[in-house]
Amino acid sequence: MTAEDVFRVLLEDRSDIGLATVYRVLTQFEQAGLLNRSNFESGKAVYEINEGQHHDHLVCLDCGRVEEFYDAEIEKRQNDVALSKGFTIADHSLSIYASCTKTACPHRTVSIRHHSQYQSR
Repeated sequence: MTAEDVFRVLLEDRSDIGLATVYRVLTQFEQAGLLNRSNFESGKAVYEINEGQHHDHLVCLDCGRVEEFYDAEIEKRQNDVALSKGFTIADHSLSIYASCTKTACPHRTVSIRHHSQYQSR
């Protein structure tokens, strides 16, 4: 969830909490190790509960949704590549930016965000 997503939920619950407070609390939770923050090229920061397990991300260029995934083969290949180049991986993050293939995606907004900036890659 983004800070704005949390804020929207609080507004729906008629909570009297400002967006600045949401950011402050999320930052405190991140510093305490309760949440992980991932920053994506679109400028979007997503907060996730720190469950202690590594995962990677698929970021939809059309609807903006971020989906977590884990693939043992991808992890193995990354380690193999690092070792072949003389490195040992201490940490990494993988974000795959892709276009949504769902014609009736429930997450798509009216405007397509940042789509053209990624088409030239």
